[in-house]
Amino acid sequence: MEARMDIYKLLPGAYKAMMGLQAFVNECGLDKTLTELIKIRASQINGCAFCLNMHTKEARQMGETEQRIYGLPAWEEAPYYTDKERAALALTEAVTLVSATRVPDEVYKAAQAVFTQQEIAIITMAIVAINSWNRIAITSRTLPQG
Repeated sequence: MEARMDIYKLLPGAYKAMMGLQAFVNECGLDKTLTELIKIRASQINGCAFCLNMHTKEARQMGETEQRIYGLPAWEEAPYYTDKERAALALTEAVTLVSATRVPDEVYKAAQAVFTQQEIAIITMAIVAINSWNRIAITSRTLPQG
């Protein structure tokens, strides 16, 4: 398999805008481990090899365990995620699959039970950002590094 295009070189302004969104999300104070779990779960759903490679490495560097990384596809049945992580992962799945889920009220209410409105807004933007990165990487066939 080979890359289709280097979209970042073709559209540097778009890349700069995406980096701006990512920088904004990164600076909002959201727990970094939670952010990586969101990125990994969305990337699993979307099948983005590039992002999975990147974010599983980053999660490990931050001290995340293999067990929790490998367990993400079955987070609902796994006992080692917090209530906040569960709510964020449910929201991640609903937003990532928005055309099918329409982000159900029960998912949003579960998030409201453990997060402030501000935190839900930040989590939503983090989900939007990783889904955008996934779509760019998959379409351009950006290959995993290393």
